[in-house]
Amino acid sequence: MYQFSYAEIMEEGVAVSKDRERQVLDRSIALLKAAMASDGGNQSREAVEAIYFTRRVWIRFIEDLGDPENQLEAELRANLISIAIWILKEIEKIRKRESSNFQGIIDITTIIKDGIK
Repeated sequence: MYQFSYAEIMEEGVAVSKDRERQVLDRSIALLKAAMASDGGNQSREAVEAIYFTRRVWIRFIEDLGDPENQLEAELRANLISIAIWILKEIEKIRKRESSNFQGIIDITTIIKDGIK
């Protein structure tokens, strides 16, 4: 029978969480790209799905980053919350048909995803 140290278990948990975060951001990016490529524009089924999913992801990230138990340094958390707020504002503009800046959200989300190590 194997015995693992607490540190090994915690490290594995962190690695799994980071992988899950990358997967969620990949899904958001894929949905946003599909929305951009659809003929229906901001009113297409693809756009609605991308808006809904992306909004949920970034709201959840804000909740996690605002949690006092979050172990990221305060400045990084604040910067990520600012980025999340910008993304949520852009998503809302797209939803209201005031913008079609899917690419801007894709670019920022890709940078964040690539930064998760």
